[in-house]
Amino acid sequence: MDKTTPDPAGQVLCERVTELRQRNNFTLDQLAAASGVSRSMLSQIERGQANPTLAVTFRIAQAFGMSIGELVDDPNASASVQIIHGNDPNNLFRADSLCQIRTLSPLHLEKSVEFYELAIQPGATLDSSPHFDGTRELFTVTSGLASLSAGDTDCELESGDTASYRADLSHKIGNIGSETLKGYLVVTYK
Repeated sequence: MDKTTPDPAGQVLCERVTELRQRNNFTLDQLAAASGVSRSMLSQIERGQANPTLAVTFRIAQAFGMSIGELVDDPNASASVQIIHGNDPNNLFRADSLCQIRTLSPLHLEKSVEFYELAIQPGATLDSSPHFDGTRELFTVTSGLASLSAGDTDCELESGDTASYRADLSHKIGNIGSETLKGYLVVTYK
């Protein structure tokens, strides 16, 4: 294979970098400044004349606000489905005698949205420190009774209730009932 004919993986990368740069209205110089990758290297990548290292690919992906997987994923490929299996112990964010938090969202979404299933035992509380500025949470109770505090605001929720609140303040969800509190928590980032 000569230097001007990229391998299939390299072809996907050169097309994706070009497409994303143009879609974001970046010049090569702007992408170089955002990624820390030289303009000449970016130009070679777009022309399929360079085989970037993992570190260079990572910096380019970060400049577009995505993971390496998202950068090299062919958007024209058939739609894919990601499954979060309920019995996969790797999806347990926390599991102890007081609280279980199970991740329901794919990890590559964690910069924009996170989705969790919560189970909190009677009398227990899930305390959270403030997240990044602009972070919000939505908590829906599916069974049980909850107390919710965000900043200086306190409220009680019952089955079917949903609260939306700032999560860039100290916040907590407590079980004030006699049965396990169950619900779904969505975290969104600005």
